[in-house]
Amino acid sequence: MRIGDLAEMTGVSTQTIRFYEREGLLPAPTREGNGYRAYEDRAVARVGFIRAAKAAGLKLTDIAGVLELREAGRAPCSHVNSLLAGKLAEVRARQEELARLEAELVGMIATSRTLDPATCSERSICNIIPQ
Repeated sequence: MRIGDLAEMTGVSTQTIRFYEREGLLPAPTREGNGYRAYEDRAVARVGFIRAAKAAGLKLTDIAGVLELREAGRAPCSHVNSLLAGKLAEVRARQEELARLEAELVGMIATSRTLDPATCSERSICNIIPQ
């Protein structure tokens, strides 16, 4: 299949497919006599995997490592599990950080409702945000 067909089947742009090729995530296709790229059917599954792995938060370098393991004939399951566990830890840490920020913002908004702008001193920029 040609690059446009692969793009349509996978929901990515032709530029993305070319990028995946340059980055080594997608093997270089064979070329037809007219120079057009000719992809094998398995390219659809590979691009689908790349998209799903990106959606799970994996970086392209992580995805490349998974693909390398598979190409070497090794099942990448334990490696993927480790990557996903690391990503989950990052998400949980970010959630905690966002919860702290949320509490701080709620407090500032509550404070802002009790302040009279006429009482702001020239020494402080804004009494709502503590310095």
